[in-house]
Amino acid sequence: MTYETLLIDMDDRGVATLTLNRPEKHNAMSGQMIVELKAAAQALGADETVRVVVLTGAGKSFCAGGDLGWMQAQMAADAKTRFIEARKLAEALQALNTLPKPLIGRLQGNAFGGGVGLASVCDVAIGMDSLTMGLTETRLGLIPATIGPYVLSRMGEAMARRVFMSARLFGAAEAVTLGLLAKAVSSETLDAAVEAEVQPYLSCAPQAVARAKTLARTLGPRIDDAVIDHTIGELVACWEGQEAQDGIQAFFNKEKPSWAR
Repeated sequence: MTYETLLIDMDDRGVATLTLNRPEKHNAMSGQMIVELKAAAQALGADETVRVVVLTGAGKSFCAGGDLGWMQAQMAADAKTRFIEARKLAEALQALNTLPKPLIGRLQGNAFGGGVGLASVCDVAIGMDSLTMGLTETRLGLIPATIGPYVLSRMGEAMARRVFMSARLFGAAEAVTLGLLAKAVSSETLDAAVEAEVQPYLSCAPQAVARAKTLARTLGPRIDDAVIDHTIGELVACWEGQEAQDGIQAFFNKEKPSWAR
């Protein structure tokens, strides 16, 4: 498959690098990227030559979240279309979460909204010490719905509630405390820190790694079709609400929404 919004490179060890490739948009997830992320996860998962996957972003940012143009399109869509688009996002996240390979996140710049979700589906996420993160959806009258199960699984409810509703931005050091990042390192040592996470897997039996990952997910918080359907319903309900209409319109008009103080 040819990808318009992603790059995939693999070295001779079987380490594949999956790069979000919309640097001019800070790798915000468009409808096209969402579809391609699911396809890429499925392809990498089925490729027996792939031992480890590194997820990163081109340019200055890891991922700025959902593309606002994509979200604005949902405002004008009918309920059926909104549900279909929300399901595509949920399926992309679940495809990455269930990838039968180790998934190592390499984060730089910013990771907002859906970018935090992508970090949360990684088995290990390493970020630059200058990284800024935030679950910014409520500023737009939305909620972190489809990413919610993965964020809660990564942070736990108590930690998640510190940042899940407030849209507060936080740095890499706090992200480590919250459990989103395993480490925060300098830009000069980021690649070495990621390589240190990759290397041990190259000495492990690939099928055993896959089975161990599946077992860990089975023993962890439940993220099944019922949970995913619930998050889709919550997101669609927000898209249909007046707050989202007002919040996204205010953003595009460079104005404050009515609730901002």
